[in-house]
Amino acid sequence: MAGFVQIIEYRTSKPDEIAALMEDFRAKREADAGGAAPMRGMTCADRDEPGRYFAIVEFASYEAAMENSRRADTTEFSERMMELCDGPGTFYNLEKVDEQEYR
Repeated sequence: MAGFVQIIEYRTSKPDEIAALMEDFRAKREADAGGAAPMRGMTCADRDEPGRYFAIVEFASYEAAMENSRRADTTEFSERMMELCDGPGTFYNLEKVDEQEYR
């Protein structure tokens, strides 16, 4: 099974500003339509720890994720996002080994 998932764990007191930044980044990336890009993304809020969030981003492969990371717009987005966070984020780089869908 091919695939790669990156999870970014972060804390923020400005979740609405981060959501707007993410939406702006997504819209610009879709309009550009060139180069490596995530296949899908999801943001989750921790119900047990207010202010703790997880961005879950899926790529076709590790190589696609690394190509995406090298893009100037990704670097700019990441820097702007970290400015809105309450401390540094933690990154998890995961190879997808299995997937199930439930109905």
